[in-house]
Amino acid sequence: QVQLVESGGGLVQAGGSLTLSCAASGIILRLTDMGWYRQAPGKQRELVATVTTSLTTEYADSVQGRFTISRDNAKNMVYLQMNTLKPEDTAVYYCYARGFNYWGQGTQVTVSP
Repeated sequence: QVQLVESGGGLVQAGGSLTLSCAASGIILRLTDMGWYRQAPGKQRELVATVTTSLTTEYADSVQGRFTISRDNAKNMVYLQMNTLKPEDTAVYYCYARGFNYWGQGTQVTVSP
């Protein structure tokens, strides 16, 4: 059974930092590209960052230079380091295994002004 479990969300003041984690089970993480997406209230889900099996990364323009995606295949983990957070980063953040088309349940990130 495939499972992606996100953690690390919470409430933080603007300018602060959070690190999200995604624990994968039931899949071999090294075989799939992984991504972080987010969905704010009333908005569509959007891509935040991706990391391929060859460790190539891509970021949305809105987070470039502030967020860093990484993966640890040995631990079956994917991370999203978020720095200099802004109120507009407030959203539910989802982990996505592209090769399996599977989503996690999401973790809430709230950034106060």
